Amino acid sequence: MRAKTPSESRTVMTDLVLPSETNPLNNLFGGELLARMDRAASIAARRHSRRITVTASVNHVAFNRAVPLGSVVTVEAAVSRAFKTSMEIFIDVWIEDRFTGERTKANEAIYTFVAVDDTGKPTEVPPLEPETNLEKERYAAALRRKQLSLVLAGKMKPENATELKALFTS
Repeated sequence: MRAKTPSESRTVMTDLVLPSETNPLNNLFGGELLARMDRAASIAARRHSRRITVTASVNHVAFNRAVPLGSVVTVEAAVSRAFKTSMEIFIDVWIEDRFTGERTKANEAIYTFVAVDDTGKPTEVPPLEPETNLEKERYAAALRRKQLSLVLAGKMKPENATELKALFTS
């Protein structure tokens, strides 16, 4: 299986915030943004694996800025690390000022997707080769996040979480 780069899975979706998608403060509903992020992450996971992919978990979401009515919203998703059958997808959300065109990072999220075959059984995915410094940082951090998740779920003993332990013992 050939290793792929994050740019091969990168998905960029741009859309406008409409009145029916906003709360009483005229900001995009959080759930609407979650759905947009899930779609972009799903496409990125599928591009990487060339398989059917399913959302396994939403590991992190940060709603750092409100997304006002009329904003142009760009959701960028790319695989940050591929494991055996799962992929961590890092998502950046940008808003564009409607008057100046300036882009500002508004939110981010990290999702996990699993590739499955036609019967729904998890199937292997290609490895990932990060290229840029940011891709390398996200790649390294993904293993620590996975180990933390496994420890918290009781699926890994803390003493076996070597990458996670290294954060506290170096």
